[in-house]
Amino acid sequence: MTSDWPKGSVTMAASAAFPQSLAYITASVAGLAVFLFLSSLLLVSNPLSSTVQEYFYKVDTLKVILPAVIPKNQTDTYSNVDAGDNKSLPSGSDFELKPTSLSGINGSVSEGVRYYLPSGSESNVEVPNSNKELREDSMKKDGHVQVPAGNTEMKEELQKNDRVADVKDLGIKNPASVDEELAKGAKVSEASSVPSGPDPKLKSGGETSYAASQEVPTMTGSDDSGCDLFKGTWFYDPLGPMYTNNSCPVITRMQNCQGNGRPDREYESYRWKPSQCDLPRFDAKKFLELMRGKTIAFIGDSVARNQMESLLCLLWQVEVPRNQGNRRMHRYYFRSTSTKIVRMWSSWLVHQTPEAIDFAPEGVTKVHLDTPDENFMEFVPTFDVVVLSSGHWFAKQSVYVLNNEIVGGRLWWPDKSREAKINNIEAFGASVENIVASIVTHPNFTGLAILRSYSPSHYEGGAWDTGGSCTGKTRPLEPEQMVKNDNIDKMHEKQMTGFLRGIQKKSNKSKFVMMDITGVFSYRHDGHPGPFRSLDPNKRTQFGPDGKPPPQDCLHWCMPGPVDTWNELVLEIIRREYEGKKSSSS
Repeated sequence: MTSDWPKGSVTMAASAAFPQSLAYITASVAGLAVFLFLSSLLLVSNPLSSTVQEYFYKVDTLKVILPAVIPKNQTDTYSNVDAGDNKSLPSGSDFELKPTSLSGINGSVSEGVRYYLPSGSESNVEVPNSNKELREDSMKKDGHVQVPAGNTEMKEELQKNDRVADVKDLGIKNPASVDEELAKGAKVSEASSVPSGPDPKLKSGGETSYAASQEVPTMTGSDDSGCDLFKGTWFYDPLGPMYTNNSCPVITRMQNCQGNGRPDREYESYRWKPSQCDLPRFDAKKFLELMRGKTIAFIGDSVARNQMESLLCLLWQVEVPRNQGNRRMHRYYFRSTSTKIVRMWSSWLVHQTPEAIDFAPEGVTKVHLDTPDENFMEFVPTFDVVVLSSGHWFAKQSVYVLNNEIVGGRLWWPDKSREAKINNIEAFGASVENIVASIVTHPNFTGLAILRSYSPSHYEGGAWDTGGSCTGKTRPLEPEQMVKNDNIDKMHEKQMTGFLRGIQKKSNKSKFVMMDITGVFSYRHDGHPGPFRSLDPNKRTQFGPDGKPPPQDCLHWCMPGPVDTWNELVLEIIRREYEGKKSSSS
């Protein structure tokens, strides 16, 4: 059987089809090249990665969860006057960031609190066991997500979720919904001369009257380094605090006033305005940049811890630090600038021992007023900024020793035939003189030391153990409401005297600054936890039928609250020191 195709026809047909296939391939390659070229131009002007990331992660990218970081044993020993043990802050293996999934946000959480991870638009925040490249593009001042203008889809997604899980065992309340927060923010931004919220108040810091004002003072920076930061007024700032009790996980339970059920929160929004200059709102990025490669150490009692936690909360809103501490030294490391925040416990700032001395038996604390506390002094050369504070432990039982001789005591003096040479207030002054002199004569310390003056308490109608109270205080005091407190005035006076005497012995290249907040904060009786020092749902918060006040804390400070101003002052002091050195050297 022969084929109908002529000989050679197959070859001819193949050769006829080949040019068509070659042309098709050539055209396809050319088209692909054009496509790739146009795509590359499009990617340059509008990167695909951001679009893909937004598509896949959407709101979850903005809702990275900070794992449960409540320590296993975060119990701060409280003895009415002060809280003072080395367990007040988590450390070591008891305080580790453990990954927590996004599931269960609206459900019950038994293992701890979940917090939103705040992040600044320029901060590279490391999140353990999570995508380290995920970053928030923007955030609100209190650590909550700020929805970009026009992104209605994202806003609707955010409105479907609570910002923080409700934790029954810790009593943390869910904050307002996102749309309510956005509404508040809109009202603030729309306000001009008359801000939203309660009428702004200006209150005296000791020189002018507490008068209503229709204009919030300008809070821009000031180049006037000679301005006295401690004379001015308190005013109501409608922008509110820089963080919330839900956006900072290191607040000690007794300072978490909102978490403990305090019903009012106006006290969070009063800020300090010096008379001759401005005290800017705390700028976390500015602080970290000024402290690049440096260490700041808070040394003192539980009020010093209160201030250190406040600083951590302020910085936490732009970067989450690594905990690198232990029970002796609590230390947090901010990777972006290699900044370290340290806290060391020292209740008296001077050496103390329970050992028997002369007629004082073993067990009673012996405070050696002429010997600095060696537990922190050995580390002083490694610190660039040291913030010292003390005073309240001089109300506790103790024996005062000078030159190895017992010279006085507090709530202890068994031999009435012997005469005590000094009381607790004079002992406080002697301890301040000694520690200041020890710092300014240390041959290896060249940094900046700040002595925060005595923090006033506000027990009215008695002392902490005799029915004193600050219940129901919601606003700063007005000048006519001020009541002279002889004990606070005397403690402050002795501290100032001790500081001046100690500084006269200066022999090194360090710089020492007195941060005199005593008078400024005498007006802030509203900033203490009062009866809201615990989570107990059955706690008494009102005066009883017999007029007896509930147990309360009128010494430490709520967070957020007035204590944040201390760190605004610290930042301004540091700015003046480091920027002043930079300008003078250039």
